[in-house]
Amino acid sequence: MKVLVVGSGGREHAIIWKVAQSSKVEKIYAAPGNGGIAQLAECVDIKADDIDSLVAFALKNKIDLTIVGPEVALVLGIVDEFNKRNLRIFGPSKLAAQLEGSKVFAKEAMKKFGVPTANFEVFTNAAKARDYLSLRVSYPVVIKADGLAAGKGVIIAKTKKEALDAIKLIMEDKAFGTSGDRIIIEDCLVGEEASIIVISDGKNALSLASSQDHKAAYDGDKGPNTGGMGAYSPAPVVTEEMNKVCMEKIIQPMIDGMAHEGNKFIGVLYAGIMVTDSGPMVLEFNVRLGDPETQAILPRLNTDLLDLIEAALEERLDKVFTEWNKKTCVCVVAASGGYPGSYEKEKVISGLKEAGTLEDVVVFHAGTKLAAADKQKETVVTSGGRVLGVTALGEDVASAIKKSYEAIGRVSFDNMYYRGDIGAKAIKRGITV
Repeated sequence: MKVLVVGSGGREHAIIWKVAQSSKVEKIYAAPGNGGIAQLAECVDIKADDIDSLVAFALKNKIDLTIVGPEVALVLGIVDEFNKRNLRIFGPSKLAAQLEGSKVFAKEAMKKFGVPTANFEVFTNAAKARDYLSLRVSYPVVIKADGLAAGKGVIIAKTKKEALDAIKLIMEDKAFGTSGDRIIIEDCLVGEEASIIVISDGKNALSLASSQDHKAAYDGDKGPNTGGMGAYSPAPVVTEEMNKVCMEKIIQPMIDGMAHEGNKFIGVLYAGIMVTDSGPMVLEFNVRLGDPETQAILPRLNTDLLDLIEAALEERLDKVFTEWNKKTCVCVVAASGGYPGSYEKEKVISGLKEAGTLEDVVVFHAGTKLAAADKQKETVVTSGGRVLGVTALGEDVASAIKKSYEAIGRVSFDNMYYRGDIGAKAIKRGITV
């Protein structure tokens, strides 16, 4: 089987790392890939949002299966274009991908299908949004840009002034471009976050291992939101009973509702939830594997990932079972100084081999590339904000944390930074397995 994986981040490296273990695979291509992916797949210089070129490549190279990593390609309709040409591809349609592409679409769908989420109001006019805030007495509130914003379009405003500043930033200063033409103002949910990720065949949903992301840039959940500074799996907050509730009250109603409206959801559905005193409530939906949650989940998956994908495409997920490694997995993200704001690139990364040789450690590349002037020596340099996902398996969360930080301690590049408390919430809960 020839497989094409679309994307260039840590999530895509983890997907390719897992796919490469399948006996079904003959050749893997990545578009466009990165410095780490290049060790496992042939990287082709096609961007994830260049749908026409990806279609042409898949046709020319007789690709048997395409797996889409990033949301942008899904929202642009890559699945629809591939399907028109009878090219096998894993991911939701353009309309179904609006669950992530439009937060307004997602919130209205949740309301329609009875999925628990925070109360919200939608605004297309900054003045009306300000009028609404003038009447509001309780804070904090959450203000969200409607469209895609690389994980940065959500602002938690603790005061009225911060909320007004957020409206100006999103709707008037256009910090996120046209994604801020509409905004949502919603109640701020209180509790502990977790990620519920499933594979759907349009009718059935197969739950993957639970995980917990760390969005804030700095220790103690301080600082601006990022695309994710680390993750661990399993997440103790998601007990077996909690997962059952999430599947019955959140995931299945959404899948059934979409299907009822003639819009089957086939692919990965990701519910970012807040476990509140009233039960789990949805913060947002994504329509692809999480990043960095994927890096913490896939090393624990003993089942062939391609078996799960093929079952989803053939609507037989109810016949499939998954086998999971009982170990805990922790992924710590090494980022460029300044991220999620501006940062410098082309910084030489050292210590990758030393970190990667540690037992049960995998270093997933995110924002890396091979230095143009030094291809033969394969010098790896930084090319993004989130650079690496240093990942380790351990017998319990404490040992996995120790291994991942030992590994990241062997890696360095100018202005590198990372959080020092990934997994601490699990330790605080007193959970060690």
